[in-house]
Amino acid sequence: MRRGVGAGAIAKKKLAEAKYKERGNVLAEDQIVQMSKQLETFKSHLEEFASKHKQEIRKNPQFRVQFQEMCATIGVDPLASGKGFWSEMLGVGDFYYELGVQIIEVCLALKHRNGGLITLDELHQRVLKGRGKYAQEVSQDDLVRAIKKLKVMGNGFGMIPVGGSYLVQSVPAELNMDHTVVLQLAEKKGFVTVTEIKESLKWEKERACHVLDHLLKEGLAWLDSQAAAEPQYWLPALFSELTSRDVTPEEANQMTP
Repeated sequence: MRRGVGAGAIAKKKLAEAKYKERGNVLAEDQIVQMSKQLETFKSHLEEFASKHKQEIRKNPQFRVQFQEMCATIGVDPLASGKGFWSEMLGVGDFYYELGVQIIEVCLALKHRNGGLITLDELHQRVLKGRGKYAQEVSQDDLVRAIKKLKVMGNGFGMIPVGGSYLVQSVPAELNMDHTVVLQLAEKKGFVTVTEIKESLKWEKERACHVLDHLLKEGLAWLDSQAAAEPQYWLPALFSELTSRDVTPEEANQMTP
């Protein structure tokens, strides 16, 4: 007859499990301490690197991108605060704040023409033109970082991926995935038609018209009702001929019925 497991054996087993658990906790705590020490060492080296190369970080956009990527690997955000070591040492907080103001100024100046949508390329060109040739050089990556900071402020700024680049949205319009897909479809020619949407996206006419009507209502599209085959919905932010010259509100009204 087989004997049952005694109380002593059960107690011994529980004691062993408790010791293993305790040992595991100690090892985990040791690992956390070691990782924290390594992180502090990395941060210290990063600060030394920043101090040594601060002029190059300020002046060279490519070097600035690489520095931002180095910071991201250890969870450091030089733009997170306007105070502290990073802003005082590098002035990056002031740089992106000033860049954000310039982005807002450009977007407001062109809102009557493009409805609050502008390509990242055009925004970059206009910001550079406004800064002058002797100002600190600015890259598109700098613009993207500044726009992300503006987006956190909740003032309508955002980015829509189109053709390997971005459209910058500067108005608090509600754009869902349907609107984004139509913008991407219009990217090559600058305009789109109901028929093109139906054939390319396999949509019903009602769905296409609903999206286009919303873009018209928000001022993001202009309607050319006198086009040869059927009405064309132009996206001024994507229309290179329009973006190459100044367009007044009166001219814009002539393109709507």
